[in-house]
Amino acid sequence: MTTNAALHARRTAAIPRGIANAFPVYAARAENAEIWDVDGRRFVDFAGGIAVLNTGHRHPKVMAAVAGQLDAFTHTAFQVFPYEPYVAVCERLNALAPFSGAAKSILFSTGAEAVENAIKIARAHTGRAGIIAFAGGFHGRTTMTMALTGKVTPYKKKFGVAPAGIYHLPFPSDTADVAVADTLRALDYLFRADIDPGDVAAIIIEPVQGEGGFLPAPAELLRALREVCDKHGIVLIADEIQTGFARTGKMFGIENSGVEPDLLTVAKSLAGGFPLSGVIGRAAIMDAAEPGGLGGTYAGSPVACAAALAVLDVIAEEKLIDRANTIGARIKSQLEAQASRNDVVPIAAMRGPGAMVAFDVVKRRGTNEPDADATKRVVQAALANGLVLLSCGVNGNTIRILNPLTISDALLDEGLAKLGRALAAANV
Repeated sequence: MTTNAALHARRTAAIPRGIANAFPVYAARAENAEIWDVDGRRFVDFAGGIAVLNTGHRHPKVMAAVAGQLDAFTHTAFQVFPYEPYVAVCERLNALAPFSGAAKSILFSTGAEAVENAIKIARAHTGRAGIIAFAGGFHGRTTMTMALTGKVTPYKKKFGVAPAGIYHLPFPSDTADVAVADTLRALDYLFRADIDPGDVAAIIIEPVQGEGGFLPAPAELLRALREVCDKHGIVLIADEIQTGFARTGKMFGIENSGVEPDLLTVAKSLAGGFPLSGVIGRAAIMDAAEPGGLGGTYAGSPVACAAALAVLDVIAEEKLIDRANTIGARIKSQLEAQASRNDVVPIAAMRGPGAMVAFDVVKRRGTNEPDADATKRVVQAALANGLVLLSCGVNGNTIRILNPLTISDALLDEGLAKLGRALAAANV
């Protein structure tokens, strides 16, 4: 009989340590917001495959769409024999684009591919090379996206010097004592000391930093960046890989600010667990690349496209944008109740739009001093109690909650009760 212990021994022997596992627990099956491991244990899923499962594990409509596509064909390469599901997904994304004017979209397989190609498109459009990103941001693990990512360990450690032409600004955060004015002063300094704005192709920003700690980008900052981009002909890229598809109480996270980007990168919850990503952008910018300059052998898999069409239907039919706001309010209410208790680890800074909710574990109540060790204890105690949680943040002390938006109220409450018990168990 296969067990977690046996599989983990095989994994250790066969797979390099550079890819880490949050837990030595191996999935056997999953439905909506529940996972069962190979030892038969049941878990409430508050991780969602790292924000991939807004529509839950194996949503029936998604699975039916995939089955139908499998009966037709699985691969032709869109560049060789194009197919309707790819076209249909792009049409749907163009209709959802959070900016005025005509839109076009292109599909890939991973979030990193989407970001890489957004940079290529911005450079083709502007004829410039410079890129500005933000400290704490996460954009991928390829050479380019690793360089854009604003955190050294573990993403850049041992991997050498980043490509030239990439610059980082401090990201506004109360806990880091960085205000919007500080960020804008740093941008002004960058333009005076390191790169002329006329040499900058794009500014890329997450509407809510994901791995950086679920820190929302202030609307004031996004408005200022829009003005800078308009003034200097710079492309504004919203990295919506973790924030997209109803998670933040809007279809896309940047819609919470009212600011219109030029390009969006999307992935994760677009296809309900199947690998699919894309770039949505203003048509004139998207058409800048020459024919053949964009694409990929597996990019826009017909199976993943069928899943994505079903996902977009589910978001609309089940009103998951509204559901995200309801879930988020319920989670924050429970967290506020936990924060007032004396028998749990101190927590602070509950935050996040919609159902993209996080909080910090701190050393003492009323402070922002991070406690990464206690955070690890909370995550492990949750797992022992049948709850899958993930941490994040530049200080390793943020707990993020990414349960499927299709979760029932009863299961959500069960998970929140397990979280409460984990907070208590970690208070040693």
